[in-house]
Amino acid sequence: MDGQWFRRFGDPEPDALKLICFPHAGGAASAYQQLYRRLRPHVEVLAVQYPGRQDRRLETPAADIGELAAMIAGKLADGETAAPFAFFGHSMGALVAYETARLLEERGVPAPRRLFLSARGAPGPRRSPHDVLPDDEAILAAVRRLGGTGVALLDDPELVAMVLPALRADYAALAAYSWTPREPLHMPVSVLCGDADPVVSVEEASGWRAFTRAETEVRVFPGGHFYVDQRLDDVAEVVLRGVRSVSAARAGNGACDDRTPVSDVRG
Repeated sequence: MDGQWFRRFGDPEPDALKLICFPHAGGAASAYQQLYRRLRPHVEVLAVQYPGRQDRRLETPAADIGELAAMIAGKLADGETAAPFAFFGHSMGALVAYETARLLEERGVPAPRRLFLSARGAPGPRRSPHDVLPDDEAILAAVRRLGGTGVALLDDPELVAMVLPALRADYAALAAYSWTPREPLHMPVSVLCGDADPVVSVEEASGWRAFTRAETEVRVFPGGHFYVDQRLDDVAEVVLRGVRSVSAARAGNGACDDRTPVSDVRG
């Protein structure tokens, strides 16, 4: 796989299923190092490094979510990624993961066997007001509201200057995103969210059910938008269970214990 776009943590185990992870707005591939540590050696974690941040900071960021998804889908299709693999996306990353999966299915090339969509409501005809922010001050205020372990970095002007270009580009991409109705996907979806998320309600997150013909589970955890920081072990358990269901299906043994749709399961 293209090492510029997909960052691998550690050496993969033989026959390990790939979990391709999509960062949140302003985030980078390194955001998934802790999840990798929880999932090794059972899962090979790769994280997408979007252009316009860290070692890709001199590259032009994607203008909108659809463009970013198209670039990632192109890299996956060109690399002839061997199935099976799964996607995990948090916040903006959930939207990018969904659009990338949709493009892969439409092109008839290997697509993820499962989607894990975290801290993001399902898209619709109207843009989320939390995605359309008028200036840098509003963006920084939104990031503070979302919280997370890195929010204290916003008190350092030098660090703000470093992260603001990526945040600005990602919020511009979100504001430019226009959802187009398509046929539902054919892969199972696990929806994860926090019960105190200030921008995504459980009802909004549950809206992803309509986006697939396969089963959907909704897992609700205590916490806010970055509930994952406090519930990483529980999230890793959900991911590992979903990955094992994919592996069981690959072996011809059925879909393990994830075949029954689950609604609002409190973790």
